[in-house]
Amino acid sequence: MSAFASLERFGNFLRERQRWLLLGMLVVLHLTLMAGGQSPVGLTCWFVDVGLFILWQPFIRTERRLDYGNLLLIVAALAIGAWLFGWWLLIVWVAVLAALLGGRVMLVSHRPTRIFYLLAFAYLIAAVLVWLVPKVVPEPALVGLSLEAPFAWGAPLLFLGMALLPRPQEPEQLRQGIFDFYYGVFIFLLISVLVLGCLAFMLLARHLYFEALFRTVISMAVLLLVVAWAWNPRPGFSGVGAFLSQYLLTIGLPFDTWLRQLVECAEREDDPDRFLKEVGERLLLDLPWVVGGAWSPAPGADAGTGSFGKPSAHAREFPHRPLMLTIYARHALSPVLVWHLHLLTRVACEYYLAKWRARALQRMSYLRAVHETGARVTHEVKNLLQSLDSLCYLMEMSGEEDAARLQHLVRRQLPQIGRRLHQTLAKLQPQSPDAGNPAAHDDEMPAADWWEALRQRFSHARIRYAPAAFDPAARLPAGLFDSVADNLLHNALIKLQNESGLRIEVSLARDAGVLRVSDDGSALDEALAARLFQAPVASESGFGIGLLNAACQADAQGYALRLADNADGRVCFELAKRAAS
Repeated sequence: MSAFASLERFGNFLRERQRWLLLGMLVVLHLTLMAGGQSPVGLTCWFVDVGLFILWQPFIRTERRLDYGNLLLIVAALAIGAWLFGWWLLIVWVAVLAALLGGRVMLVSHRPTRIFYLLAFAYLIAAVLVWLVPKVVPEPALVGLSLEAPFAWGAPLLFLGMALLPRPQEPEQLRQGIFDFYYGVFIFLLISVLVLGCLAFMLLARHLYFEALFRTVISMAVLLLVVAWAWNPRPGFSGVGAFLSQYLLTIGLPFDTWLRQLVECAEREDDPDRFLKEVGERLLLDLPWVVGGAWSPAPGADAGTGSFGKPSAHAREFPHRPLMLTIYARHALSPVLVWHLHLLTRVACEYYLAKWRARALQRMSYLRAVHETGARVTHEVKNLLQSLDSLCYLMEMSGEEDAARLQHLVRRQLPQIGRRLHQTLAKLQPQSPDAGNPAAHDDEMPAADWWEALRQRFSHARIRYAPAAFDPAARLPAGLFDSVADNLLHNALIKLQNESGLRIEVSLARDAGVLRVSDDGSALDEALAARLFQAPVASESGFGIGLLNAACQADAQGYALRLADNADGRVCFELAKRAAS
């Protein structure tokens, strides 16, 4: 355990000193070039350079333990390098180093660090063009002017300048070994084309080396200019870049086809878990590098679980709340495939989240309907109890001389209370699909009879009833008008207890289309009036939901309950039939 800890500390020590590893690797490489590509000293220096490269390379962590297979592979590579050691091997080696530096320098934003890497990159390019390529020219007479001496003595000065630069700030990407593979490959190919182009101009056109180098650079510049123009041309069409982007988005399956099939699955299946299973079986398993998947709730989320396909040793997790989605692949996924799968799974999980929220909303809507029905029934039962309390109060306060009148009142009121109680209980029964308007379940009655029953029900209270001569054909939904009138009059009577001398007045239009309850007391608070029919309100004598339930009941039956006037001396509530749209 201590040996492994020491190895890990050594790896951290080397990662913190990447600058000196790279500088040492360049110095040893320079010694290799000076010793020559055919000498044992040069081969020895190259072995040392390879060792420093193994410590510096960005692909494998330095503290990782190598098994016997990896060691055997390294030994075999060194043996092949020793067998092929020469100027051509050194050209390839320096080109690889330049590609690795080029793939990392684009990740650096700190100026001194960027200058350090650019100077190292410039040295490698100069080593290829000034020292190595002239060594492999078949005809030395074509080399012309030699710059080997300035290169040999100028490189140490370059190394000294790199060592004197301020301490570089290695970004987190470099410390984690991130490398831009495509940019590195591009640089390697450019160096290869530059070397081979120079040799081609020299051997075929018999140009001197620097003239061939100039012609090669100009040819490559023109070609890159044409490619850049074709990548994103201004007039007319989208260019090669659009085709490459489309290719990257269609690894194994066209993206637009995948989206269309995803939408079809979403339209067929409403259950979120069954939808995700169908997406996995019909779409993800069509990808050649996916063998299965599974999903489970993310920490703190309420979601389902499931799986499709079969598991494998290569698993990749994609957290998309409220899910943790795991994809099993045939082999280890590359960063491009991970990015592609992240995009596909993100779109699928967005559909899953929409269906999950729709199901939660449906459940909340059901509970809200149950709650509203229960609240409405409770409040109507409360109104019935208040009517029974009024009758009991009249029976207690009346004498023998009022027995006949009291009997007549009870005979008229008890059937109405029983009818209203039956209507209240009927709202708890499930309605048939063809029930239609809820108003169909309310017993309509003549407006004159309802008006007389209201007056008798509140005969004990100080309420003024406006004179009315009703149309004989006027009828009204008794349940709705009873509920609204009871709520408004009970609230007005409670207000009377706090404001002595309050006058309460009730009026009903001739055609029974408008019911008004008004008083001459103080106006309602503006904040209370604004939310009176929108939400429950604070109440000292009830649940605070009476007017809300009455307004909902009125809206369901084609009426509107509103506060018509709200001023000191004139507070009026109005129930009126809505105009047909």
